[in-house]
Amino acid sequence: MLVQHDAPLAPLTTLRLGGPARRLLTATTDAEVVSAVREADAAGEPLLVIGGGSNLVIGDAGFDGTVLRIATTGFELDGTALELAAGEVWADAVARTVDKGLAGIEFLAGIPGSAGATPVQNVGAYGQEVSTGITEVVAYDRRAGESVTLTGEECGFSYRHSRFKADPERYVVLRVRFELEDNGGLSTPVRYAETARHLGVEVGERVDLAAARDAVLRLRAGKGMVLDAADHDTWSAGSFFTNPILTAGQYAEFRARLDGRTAPAYPAPDGCTKTSAAWLIDQAGFGKGYGAGPATLSTKHTLALTNRGAATAGDLLALAREIRDGVRAAFGVELVNEPVMVGVAL
Repeated sequence: MLVQHDAPLAPLTTLRLGGPARRLLTATTDAEVVSAVREADAAGEPLLVIGGGSNLVIGDAGFDGTVLRIATTGFELDGTALELAAGEVWADAVARTVDKGLAGIEFLAGIPGSAGATPVQNVGAYGQEVSTGITEVVAYDRRAGESVTLTGEECGFSYRHSRFKADPERYVVLRVRFELEDNGGLSTPVRYAETARHLGVEVGERVDLAAARDAVLRLRAGKGMVLDAADHDTWSAGSFFTNPILTAGQYAEFRARLDGRTAPAYPAPDGCTKTSAAWLIDQAGFGKGYGAGPATLSTKHTLALTNRGAATAGDLLALAREIRDGVRAAFGVELVNEPVMVGVAL
């Protein structure tokens, strides 16, 4: 296991922000991951676990403790059953399943980060979420001091949420298992209107798997959501705010503030309504490219806050607070950050 001291963390994040770690460990096997976690816990050492760093905002002061970077590898396919090591690059894993003619995660192509992070956030895009295909998650339970296997149902998945996110100090994901579909080279049904339009089909139809993946990659690239070191619009944590889910009362108050405008609205569980954070941001006066400093909104997508090359975490958070407060003032809706905050808060 590689051990480094006073190690820079910014290069390990897609935002390229954050101060150093007092100690950085890079683990390449499950045993090394478990050993490092046990050692830190036994010593009462603050521990931060990271994978691809794509959903992370680290403060400028860095992390005064041990950072464990999970760099495990493993892609095992048995028929339609897939097991991924937590450190596997997610976008590469999706590409491999498509190449094998298996459906179930094809609309999640191009999402940066590692496989182990996907169940934590219940990663989703273009009408698909990992929770629909996950059968089991193998994790180290820091409270019990042992590795456990949780069924998909036991993971407590909901919109951008899970058991792992609800109790972030308890579990360290080691393996993620999926049940995919063999549809003769066809995708799962297209469920997202934008994707359907791009593919020239109706919502609910199936398309060629490779065509589905390619369409998603083109759509994401057009929004600066496919990593490119030369494009500062991709120096982000992806969507910075989750789409708000409003109760019936909150939605009624929100509609009263629309002043004749028609906001996106989608049914959500328990009689709630989901609306679009990107729409709210834009309509509150924060258009693409908003900001005069080293941190601005992406020029391609209002949901992405970007580092233009010389930003600090403080710069990024100042912009995030300005946008959050502006949306609240305009619509009475509270935006919630999607990335994990380390040493900072909105």
